[in-house]
Amino acid sequence: MKRTSFARWPCSVARTMDLLGDWWTPLVLREAFYGVRRFDEFQGQLGIARNTLSDRLRRLVEEGLLEKRPYHSDPVWYEYVLTEKGRDFWDVLLVMSRWGDRWLADDDGPPIVLEHTVCGHETQPKVVCEHCEQPVPIEESRLRMGPGYPDRLRERPDIQERFARQAAK
Repeated sequence: MKRTSFARWPCSVARTMDLLGDWWTPLVLREAFYGVRRFDEFQGQLGIARNTLSDRLRRLVEEGLLEKRPYHSDPVWYEYVLTEKGRDFWDVLLVMSRWGDRWLADDDGPPIVLEHTVCGHETQPKVVCEHCEQPVPIEESRLRMGPGYPDRLRERPDIQERFARQAAK
């Protein structure tokens, strides 16, 4: 069965989901943020099948989120290290965790808390405008076509209607 690709869709959410592909990929990245680097460590922490883990690691290397580095020579064994692109996924995981803490945690509270080591406080990530540093709630936001939106779609009536609804907010 061939999987639908969202890689060429004019939507960064769709493109990100295309890269993630399934639930294992963000969990592999989560483990990399915990400092896991070796295949057997990933497998042990996640309980993932070897072939599935091999596929996910290969894809993350191909997409530039992980770098494969040899750490043993005979035979050659590799570790997987987060790249700049991979480290930038940290914010995505934090926001997903915040949402899960709010809506999915049981009565005991969140299973993991985030500590900001600079100030020593437990914290939750907060999405703010990069210019005014104010929160960006849905009521004070709208989506517009960006410079990368495909010309072939800009004039379609359904697309025009989608963005007109956003502008009317």
